[in-house]
Amino acid sequence: MYNAMNIRARRVAVLSYITWVGWIVAFLIRDKGDSFQTHHINQALMINLLKIAGGLCAALPGIGHSVSAVAGVAAFVFIVMGIYRAANWRTDPLPLIGEFHLMY
Repeated sequence: MYNAMNIRARRVAVLSYITWVGWIVAFLIRDKGDSFQTHHINQALMINLLKIAGGLCAALPGIGHSVSAVAGVAAFVFIVMGIYRAANWRTDPLPLIGEFHLMY
């Protein structure tokens, strides 16, 4: 059975995937000792960095807009996957970006 701490941890993990504002709020209210929350906050950070990189690619002449569009679609797919995994209490890494850890 789930207790209040598990429900809060899951809410923080899901919140981290919802825009930069959600990530910042989740980062500030997280339990620093909870590896589940840290895992999802880190993955959400990687997705947000992917979105920034995709936005910067839009300024490149030629294929910049195509690269930006692919990065945007990939980020959306990763967000959906991350929210699903956080809501179902799973910590398996996301494809391509899940092995990078900027937070411990």
